[in-house]
Amino acid sequence: MDRKIFLLACVTGGLGVVLGAFAAHGLKPMVSISAFESFNTGIRYQMYHSFLLFFIGVSTHIKSGQKSILLKLILIGVLLFSGSIYLLATNDLTPFNFKVIGFITPVGGLFLIASWFLLFVCFLRMFFQTSY
Repeated sequence: MDRKIFLLACVTGGLGVVLGAFAAHGLKPMVSISAFESFNTGIRYQMYHSFLLFFIGVSTHIKSGQKSILLKLILIGVLLFSGSIYLLATNDLTPFNFKVIGFITPVGGLFLIASWFLLFVCFLRMFFQTSY
């Protein structure tokens, strides 16, 4: 399980760097300031969750089953949250109107929030089990 988590962390982190470079050097002159800032928000959240995946992978306090659920929540969350932001921010550059998928962004955010909540529950249980 840890191997999958580390690989996903590397892929999402590396892709975040690539998208950041693309945004700074190619996208910036092509979109509005608001769209550029939105695109960067997607990158920022993607990178935050790449680091979270690394943390989950190295943690010995999280059970394998919990890691599996966290991996899925974070992957779906990043794809829906950051992915939809990327599409919405570049909407003016394509003939397809990505505004119809705007509802996906908060759904992705809920997956990311759920991953943090599950992590909180994992540690809360651990603290209460070791305090007795």
